[in-house]
Amino acid sequence: METLGQDLETMRRVPLAPDHVDAICAIGGETFYPAGSVVMDIGEPLDRFVYVIEGEIEVVDPHTDERLFDSTLGATQFMGEIGFLNRGTNYLKMRAATDTRVIEAPRQAMLDLMSRVPELSDHIITVFAARRRKQYELNNSAVKVIGADRDAAVQAVERFLSRNRIPFQSFDMDGRDPETVQVCSLIGHEPAVILGTDTPLLNPTPRKVAQYLGLDLDICSQRTYELLIVGGGPAGVAAAVYAGSEGIEALVVEDTAVGGQAGTSSRIENYMGFPTGISGTDLTWRGQVQAMKFGTRFVMPRRVEAMIRQEDGSYCVTLDDDDQLCARSVLVATGVQYRRLPLARLEDLEGAGIFYSATEMEARFCGKTQAVVIGGGNSAGQAAMFLSRAASHVHLVVRGSSLAASMSSYLSQRLEADPRITIHYNSEVTALHGDTWLEAITLRTQEEERRIDTRALFIMIGAAPNTGWLSGVAETDAKGFVLTGAAAGQSDDYATTAPGVFAVGDVRAHSVKRVASAVGEGSVVVSRIWQYLDETSPPH
Repeated sequence: METLGQDLETMRRVPLAPDHVDAICAIGGETFYPAGSVVMDIGEPLDRFVYVIEGEIEVVDPHTDERLFDSTLGATQFMGEIGFLNRGTNYLKMRAATDTRVIEAPRQAMLDLMSRVPELSDHIITVFAARRRKQYELNNSAVKVIGADRDAAVQAVERFLSRNRIPFQSFDMDGRDPETVQVCSLIGHEPAVILGTDTPLLNPTPRKVAQYLGLDLDICSQRTYELLIVGGGPAGVAAAVYAGSEGIEALVVEDTAVGGQAGTSSRIENYMGFPTGISGTDLTWRGQVQAMKFGTRFVMPRRVEAMIRQEDGSYCVTLDDDDQLCARSVLVATGVQYRRLPLARLEDLEGAGIFYSATEMEARFCGKTQAVVIGGGNSAGQAAMFLSRAASHVHLVVRGSSLAASMSSYLSQRLEADPRITIHYNSEVTALHGDTWLEAITLRTQEEERRIDTRALFIMIGAAPNTGWLSGVAETDAKGFVLTGAAAGQSDDYATTAPGVFAVGDVRAHSVKRVASAVGEGSVVVSRIWQYLDETSPPH
């Protein structure tokens, strides 16, 4: 299956071309680091591109101050990883192992150079993405998450980091290895997040972690954009790529993590170009990197709570914490979210055995237990297949009598043939059991009502649109889906009832609920937005 980048260990090392090095020297300056000095510390913003002329730079273990990897960076190599594109935070301590001379170029000047020289951009981004993949897979990071198995708030932080492919280390509070004991002693054996070597984050939330890591951009530094994209799912990310490539100044606001509902899918097999499949998170992460390369900015996790139209025709939105942003045009790409079941104690057990996504983070809770998945769509089917590798058995609960109407044929055939999976048709979960963690569910079928012991229930039913924030500016149907095209009295398929507001993807009424169609709509709508911006551009 495809992943977020190439394997750094098998990549052939190719130095930058001489003319590319000359161009970097032209925008940067030479800096000397004596042996033992820190070139870049944990927590510093990735705001400079560092190219090694001579010497050696090593990654340092922040706890022991010893070299962390056998490999180092030498002459003709460069520092950095994909967070450089959006001025993210450095996760690894970098130190000069010997006297070292480098060229340091300011980030914005380097991004401008990369935009002018695509061959240079391709080279750097390929290496950056491979480094992020290695960091993520090896859990090499200054971010430590402790006790996600006990605390739903810490679990939410872990899920946020994982879905944004941010490297972190996870510690089980019951672990007895020396590193776990040392880390847990720093926070009094309470669930927490530690940033750096000894800075605990009290009452951790995804927002607090995002602020530390530079993902919650300083949006107050700029208040007005040409395009505001609300939602970072496949449709929003596709629009972000094309908006950036067309020179439209765009900002994407995402309230959870890039990927949206698609990001909860462990495997997408029917998306063109990935014959071995790709996870929804990795697919949209790649799109985010493309968009950032073209200059589109992403801010998360921030939620749009209201929107109004100004007298000049622009739109202003209010974010959580009352921050405000304005834009000449708005793209609604908020997608849908799984519905909650009307079950007693559902909220009490969310994050304690009840989940709404099926990724590596949730699969670890399925060991030595049966897993139950509720839903009849592709996401539920893929979740059942994925979880069957970790759980002792998987039960797929479907309200209808067949999967044919809601699931791709190739997937339903696999499920029906898999002995590790039992499909319960015409069935529903009617009760939850457990005090501090889910212990069992009651399943009602046409024939009987039975108890299934499980510590992992995955709910993937229905589709509730995220449109409450539109505040009546753009009309929706009775279910909350945004009206576009003919239904909105417009000739443009993606135009809403509000001038300059467009909608794409699952949130649009009567759209096809598939990743590929969402990506297609997000790509196509940008030409309409560009035309609108051109027609309404103020005279010079």
